[in-house]
Order: sequence, then C-alpha cells, then structure tokens
Amino acid sequence: MTELNLLLICQLGMGLFWIITYILVIYKGWQDKKYGMPMAAICANISWEFIFAFIYPQNDLQRYITLIWLVLDIFILMQFLRYAPSEYRRILSKKLLYGSFLVTLLFSMLMIFGIIYEFQDFEGKYTAFFQNLMMSGLFIALLLQRGNLAGQSMGIAVCKMVGTLFAAVGFYLYFRTPLITIISMATLFYDGLYILLIYRLKRKQLAK
Repeated sequence: MTELNLLLICQLGMGLFWIITYILVIYKGWQDKKYGMPMAAICANISWEFIFAFIYPQNDLQRYITLIWLVLDIFILMQFLRYAPSEYRRILSKKLLYGSFLVTLLFSMLMIFGIIYEFQDFEGKYTAFFQNLMMSGLFIALLLQRGNLAGQSMGIAVCKMVGTLFAAVGFYLYFRTPLITIISMATLFYDGLYILLIYRLKRKQLAK
C-alpha cells in the first residue's frame, strides 16, 4: 500500500466516522428531546468548518467532508437552540442563553483566526486537534452534569474515538509534530474515558 493510499484511508476514515458521530448525536437528541453537544463545541465546530470550507478551503475531498460536517452541525445547533432553554431556565433566560451563544460563536471565530495567523496554520491542523480535545472533555462534562445518557450513546462515543484514531494515525505518519502528537494522545485518552463512563452508566441503568 502506497503512502498516498494510506493517507487517503485515514482521511476518509476520519471524515466518515465523525459524520456518523454527528448523525448519531442528531438522532439521539431527537429521540431524547435533549441537545447532544455542548454550546462551546458547537460554536468551535461551526466556526472551523465555515472558515476552512469557504475562506481557506483545503483539497477538494476535505472540503466536501468539511461541508458535510457543517450541514450536520447546523442541525445539531438547531437542537441546542430548541432543547437547551428548558435545561438552563433555572440559571439563564432564553434571551441570555441565545446571547451567550452568539458571543461564544464570535469568540470562536476570532480565536481560530488568531491561531491561524499566530501559527501560520492555514490548513487548520492545530485548531482542529485542539477542538477535538476540547470536545472530548466537554462530552464527559455534559455526561457527568446530567448523570444519565440523555443525548449521549455508546455509538457516539465509539465513532468519535475511531474518527480521532484515524486522524491521529494520519497526522502521525505524514504531518507529525510534538504538539499534535501529544494532543492526539490526550484526546484518545479522554475518548476512552468517555466510553468507559457511558458503559458504567449503561450497566447502572440495567441493574435498576
């Protein structure tokens, strides 16, 4: 197998499994009437996908994958805007929640542009890996905050980890940097922890 073919497999694997992750988040959110992705992760994802689909587009294959992610994240955002107010009503009004979302989206855009110019990262490598690590932590925080599997599932956790693994292998083989390698290892650790926590919650539910 040539290096180009292996890199293509990693790119397709990453894209496919994260597409499946987003679809499962949408499905579980619709099923449970709960949002399945925290606000900061949604804002970071939409910002990154918009920037690298339209402002700094990558190769044609990655651009198509990024556009699919963007469309799916818009559906995830719609679920957040629909279901989050009832979950936050004790501490935030609907207007304040929506205002916080807009401010978070703005800062996400600005921070990504800041990293692009600070690191000359016009392919979005560093921002993508940082965001994936952040998302792993936020999924765990959401799970612990709720104490149940509302909006979350083993399928989401496993597919996210497999997508992360494809990305980590591809970048380790061809675009290796110490920072991205460390971020990849940390992300895989927290993805594994996320799977373990979901497994334990599922066992606790079945034991009742």
